[in-house]
Formats: sequence, structure tokens, C-alpha cells
Amino acid sequence: MSSHCTVAEDPSVLGKENKILLMGCPNVGKSVFFSELTGVYVVSSNYTGTTVSFMQGEMQLGDKTYHLIDLPGTYTMEATSEAEAVAVRFMQSNPKAVLCVLNATDLEGGLRLALELQQFNVPIVYALNMVDVARRKGLEIDIPLLSQKLGGPVIPTIAVKRQGFAEVRAALEQVVNAPTTASPLPPCSACGAGCASCHLPCLSRHQDSTHYWEQARRIARDVISNVNATPSFLDRLGEAMMRPWPGIPIAMVVILASLGIVVATGNILADTIIAPVVDNVLVPLMERLFSSFIPSGTLLNILVGEYGFFVISFEWILTSIVPFVLVFYVIFTFLEDSGYLPRLAVLFDSVLRKVGVQGGSLVSIMLAFGCAVPAIIGTRATTTRKERLMLTTMICFAVPCISQTGALLSLVGNYSLWMMVAIIALALSIFVLVGVVTSRLFKGSIDPLIIEVPNLLIPDGRAYWVKLKVRVKSFLMDAEAPMLLAVALAAVVKEAGILDGIAEFFKPMMVGWLGLPSEAVLGLILGIVRREMAIAPLLALNLTPLQMFTGAAVGLLYLPCLSVFGILAKEFNTKVAVGIALSTTITAILVGGLINKAGTLILGLV
Repeated sequence: MSSHCTVAEDPSVLGKENKILLMGCPNVGKSVFFSELTGVYVVSSNYTGTTVSFMQGEMQLGDKTYHLIDLPGTYTMEATSEAEAVAVRFMQSNPKAVLCVLNATDLEGGLRLALELQQFNVPIVYALNMVDVARRKGLEIDIPLLSQKLGGPVIPTIAVKRQGFAEVRAALEQVVNAPTTASPLPPCSACGAGCASCHLPCLSRHQDSTHYWEQARRIARDVISNVNATPSFLDRLGEAMMRPWPGIPIAMVVILASLGIVVATGNILADTIIAPVVDNVLVPLMERLFSSFIPSGTLLNILVGEYGFFVISFEWILTSIVPFVLVFYVIFTFLEDSGYLPRLAVLFDSVLRKVGVQGGSLVSIMLAFGCAVPAIIGTRATTTRKERLMLTTMICFAVPCISQTGALLSLVGNYSLWMMVAIIALALSIFVLVGVVTSRLFKGSIDPLIIEVPNLLIPDGRAYWVKLKVRVKSFLMDAEAPMLLAVALAAVVKEAGILDGIAEFFKPMMVGWLGLPSEAVLGLILGIVRREMAIAPLLALNLTPLQMFTGAAVGLLYLPCLSVFGILAKEFNTKVAVGIALSTTITAILVGGLINKAGTLILGLV
């Protein structure tokens, strides 16, 4: 059993007995440890800022059950970000032990955190992960000496290959059952004594954390020896990807190839596999089934009519959205696990700086293509409120989630490649414009880019497929229900005649300003539930290219769906949520109308 929540959502977790905390810097493989030790698979990502809430699950050590809590990846216990503040609160809640995961390829950074954790006087087991990558880089680590320096057991592990977990379990069982509850502490360079007497992190008492870096650097120098090793192809490629040449051409190839694969494969799945099954099997089956015991009339039309629930749910969702979502997750998960996304962040840091945010924000932006909700939660990892507000607003305006992207690709892809390029250019333009405006509107500053760049790796097959399965399952559970609700709403609104009244009321805007058929107003209604549903109704209309592009632009920029509105209100406040919703809606209608008027004028001149 496990759950994924925040301290605010479940404050009682702080008071639980038999807690073991799983801690470490970002990208050290903590989520793999959590999965193996609890049997619960979580979506772990190879970049900073994806785990700001915590996971909790049950772990058996001997005949006792313990609560293993996977805390946000943190570099320090200074509590300069929300993720670090959560970690500090848990460390002060009397845990039984800590499993601290260290990165063998960047030992010094992990040692700084380990030394800070020691000040809480809690037994610690250290898992030295990625020892195989360290050897590949020519780094040999004296593990017995490191254990002596840290005053606790150090277990070499290769998490993605499931090596070392039995030893980690044994070490944890030993420390939780030990008669003493404190790990031996090295002398503190600030006060000259063991800081167990401080009762709080030594850092908060001395207001100077440089001694942690000095101690970490000294320990790393003592335990690490360099041996001759030729950098592997992946190591050389990983370094090259962060330089303008050949990094930018590589990035362009990766982005364009990813988009091409999503579009081409999604269309193949939709046209050759899913659509024939829907049109020739599922829809006729539903029509025969319900018409066999329901007479002609309103109820039958709601179920299997033109906008019937068992017709458009298959045609809009199963055919037009799901195939693109599946292919997107296949590609995105590979890029995640390979360690490529942080390299993109470093590469484009100077570009994003001109927009108003730093390169690390690219991680949340990429995550938003999956879903805006976890991306907005992930903005907690930013170090200033200004950057968080800017990034959240930019995501809500111009970053379509994967379902919305799938609907856009279905709509635009039926016309031409240039239409697709144009809608991408529009999204980029709005993204930049919102960044420039909010950078002047919101007060505060943006900190420099500090991001952990993991090793470039070929993703582990087992971990990759498990993550992909979990992610697709999560999409089906989280997104399908609201989409089906929107479909049901569409069927009722259409058959009850409500749609005609609404269409007549909004006709001046829909027909006069946007140049769309009055029936397209259904998209504005359904888009409140799910953003992609603002686009899906357009698929059933015989639109001209100009109408299609106008509708795609409106659907791209339309207001956040209910789930995004809820997370905005929760993470910020209702005022921010309402402000973003109104701004995106007004922008969508304004931009759509301008596109229609400009397009009509150009076509008239031609």
C-alpha cells in the first residue's frame, strides 16, 4: 500500500511511528529504491524538480513493518525551497532511520547533504549508487574508508540493475534494531564538537554552511582515487549535447524527430487500427445493443445518436486522442530516463533567460506536455515566487497537455504540415509574449540556473516499461473520467436542445468574430471540463482551413480545465486561478478573432 501526497494533505504522517526516510540529492535513483523496497512502482524521472510531494509505502524488515517515505530530492537542509522545507520537517519528526542515497559520480555534493543530515542525530544507512558509472568514469571509491568517515554503513549499489538492495535491507534492519539511536558524529568545524547537542541543524545555529562543503570536499578527496579510463561514447556525447555546437543541431533533430514520430505513429494507429475497429465494430455494436431494448427517442439519441455518448466517446477520445498520448509517453519517457532533458535545460538557459525564466524551467515546461497539474506542482522546486508565478502562467497559456496535443494533431494534421508548423509557431509566440509581460508584471527576481545533470544513459528496460505502464495507467485513470464526463455533457446538451440556445446566444462571437459554425460553441462548453474537449467537437465539423486554424488557436489558448483550475487555487489562491482563467479565455477569443479577420482579408485580396 502506498500514497502520494503532501504534508499539508496528510499532516498525520509526520506523527507516524516506525518511519524510515529515503533521502538524497535529485537524480540519485531514490524512486527506484522506493519501488524495490516497498514493491510499489512510482514514476521516477531523471531530472530535478519532479518529486516535491512525498511517497509513502510499507516495508518489511524482519518481523516489523516500517513506513518508508520517499522525500523530495534536496541538495541541502537550509530549507530555501519548499522541497527542502518538507525534508526538514520530516527529519525533525523522530524517524527511526534514514536511507541516504549518494551518487558515486558526484560524491562531494551528496556528502554535503549527508553531513547536514547527521546533525539531526538519526541513524543513517548510506547507499552509494551508480558505482558502475563511477568506475566507467575512472573513479575508484574506498568504501570502507568512506564508511569510517561517515560513521555509518555504506552499501555500494547499482539501482537500475537491482544490485545491493538485499544488503541495504540488512543494514537498515541492523540500525533500527540497534540499542543506540545515534550515529557517531564527526566533529563540527564550526563549533568544534559533535552537533548532536545542538538539537537543530548546526547550520541554523552557526548561519554558515561553508564548513559542510569543506568537510565534504576533504572526505571526497580522501576516499576517491582516479584511475586511467577512456570516456565512453555516451560520456562524450553527453558533454557535447550541452555545448552550442553540436548541442543545438542535436536538440533540433531530437525535437523534430520526436514530434514526427508522435504525429506519424499516432496517425497510423488511429487510421489503420483504432478507427476501423471503432467505425466497423464498436459503434455498430453499441447501436444494435441499445436499439434492441430502447425505443427511438431522446434517450437512444443520448446513447448512440449523432452526439451519442457511445459514439463520440469512441470517435473523439479513443480515435483522436489516445493514440497520440500513448506514443508521446513512449518518447517522453525515453528522453526522461536517458538524462537528456537536463541537457536541454543547460543548452537553452541563455534563450529562456531572454524570455524571463532560467533554463531549469524547461523541465517543468516539458513535464506540462504530459499534464499541467504535475508541472504546476513541480514549480515548487523554483527558488523564487516570481519565477514560479511566471512559469505557471506560461504553462497555462501556451503549453498544451498531451490530450490537447493529440486533439490538435488530429485536427491540424488532416489539413497540412504547414498548418501544424503555424500552430507551433503561434504557441511559441504566445509563450514568449507571456514570459516577457509577466517578467515585468510580477515583482521579484530570478535566480541563476542550478541543476543536477545526470549521466547520459541507455534507459534500463525494466524500469522504462514499468514507468511507461504506470504513466499510461495514470492518464487513463485521471484524464479519462473527466473526458467521459464532458462527452456525456455534450450528448445531453445536444439532445436536450440546450446547445441550440447557447449557440444562438454566442452566435455574434462564434460566427461574426471567430468565423466558426455556431455549433462550435460546444467546444467552449466542454473545454471547461477538459481543455482537449474544446478541440474535439471541431473534428466532427466540416471546417475550411481558416476555420480549422482559428478553432485550433482558440482551443490551444482556452481557459485551464477544472483540474488545473483546482491546483492553481490550491498552490496559489483563488485570485490567481481566476486571473489566469480569465486571461487565457480573453486571449483565446481575441487571438482567434484576429486570425479570422486577417485570414479573411488575405483570402479576399487573393
